[in-house]
Amino acid sequence: MKRLLVTTDFSTYSKAAIRFAIQLASQGEYSLTFFHSYQVLRPTTWSEPVFLSFEKSESTKVTRKLYKFVSDVYKSLGIVSQELQCVAKVGLYVDRNIMDYASKYDYDFICISRKGGGRTSQLFGNNVSRLITKSIIPVIAVPSSYRRAPIVNITFASDLSNLDDELKKVASFSEPLGARVELLHFKVAIDYISNGIQLHAIKHKLDEYNIGTHYEAFDYEKPLIHNIMKVIKHSRPSMLIMFTDQHRSLFERIFMSSISADFSLISKIPLLVYSKIKQVSLLSS
Repeated sequence: MKRLLVTTDFSTYSKAAIRFAIQLASQGEYSLTFFHSYQVLRPTTWSEPVFLSFEKSESTKVTRKLYKFVSDVYKSLGIVSQELQCVAKVGLYVDRNIMDYASKYDYDFICISRKGGGRTSQLFGNNVSRLITKSIIPVIAVPSSYRRAPIVNITFASDLSNLDDELKKVASFSEPLGARVELLHFKVAIDYISNGIQLHAIKHKLDEYNIGTHYEAFDYEKPLIHNIMKVIKHSRPSMLIMFTDQHRSLFERIFMSSISADFSLISKIPLLVYSKIKQVSLLSS
């Protein structure tokens, strides 16, 4: 059984991640833990015993609020919640608190809602983009507009450089859901001169996993995100899977944004992001 850490900040838009998690668990074997990160500020005049007592009281209060918040989402979907796993944890930084907990207890995925925020959020970052660019655990970013629906078809975007690793991860996620998968690749100049052996190896690999293909000519007049959005708008998948490079240089992190993180801010469908492996894997025949 895979373990999913579902985060919420008690806002209305954060209910989207809970709805998606419930849908995911209805299609596959998933154990859900609902997580809230909060802060407890200590007045300088408080003694240690007074602060510890207050901290304990706050923990109880926040945990109860979390149970009620999640239960209400279940009720709104007409589902009776049973034995909810809820965790409220103190932490100064929300993204770090989530990652530390997910890593410590070996979660398979982190699920978080996002409300967008335009260019300002892209420049200064938010919890979603920070998780995508830093978390070693795959992150599912769910748009606030998400309403519960079966996951029937999945698109995963690939540059084909680490296809072996990507196919294993995509198949591990999609097969238990019974969802169809299509690979999306934008053809650039190098693709038109690729030798037949490589193309045959790629097709062979995709056939092994029963994955379809969508090769699209890249429109150089538009950014990559716009190219992806154009395809998504037409194919209308249940969700998108991407792979992001978390090992970029300082210069790249400052001046070259992460496509996956940027896309998470504008996507109208759930986005699952894995970290790319450091070294390129070779396609086996």
